[in-house]
Amino acid sequence: MNDAGQTDPPQIEIRIESPSWSGISDLEELARSAIHAAWRREGSQASGEFSILFTDDAAVRALNRKYRGKDSPTNVLSFPSDPPLIGDIVLAAETVMRESKAQSKSPADHLRHLLVHGALHLMGHDHQASAEAERMEALEVAILAELGVSNPYAMQ
Repeated sequence: MNDAGQTDPPQIEIRIESPSWSGISDLEELARSAIHAAWRREGSQASGEFSILFTDDAAVRALNRKYRGKDSPTNVLSFPSDPPLIGDIVLAAETVMRESKAQSKSPADHLRHLLVHGALHLMGHDHQASAEAERMEALEVAILAELGVSNPYAMQ
């Protein structure tokens, strides 16, 4: 906590392993702003660190197979950790770009959504039950609105 009684913003480690992310300008700043917005809304730890890995479909497919038993890429994976680490967020470039095009969203806005989604998972939210899903989606919509992003669920 800082002197004003607010939680300190998390540290954010960013690694970019795929050149496919080069189409999104200011990628690191975009990531930091999305994570900080989610943290302002839901962060409860006094401090912590997120790790974000921008990689490709092949790497995410391997992780998805190893940890979730699903032999396919997905847009985002979240791996919680023990404090002071909060956890890891891993994103697949080709899947994110493909989805943004199919959903007529800008890649940057779709990425903001996925980063917020991943961060909320790491802060204890889930969407397995419908009540949990409704709460998580409402949080995502509110956080994205703060970032100037339209409701992603209204666009589907």
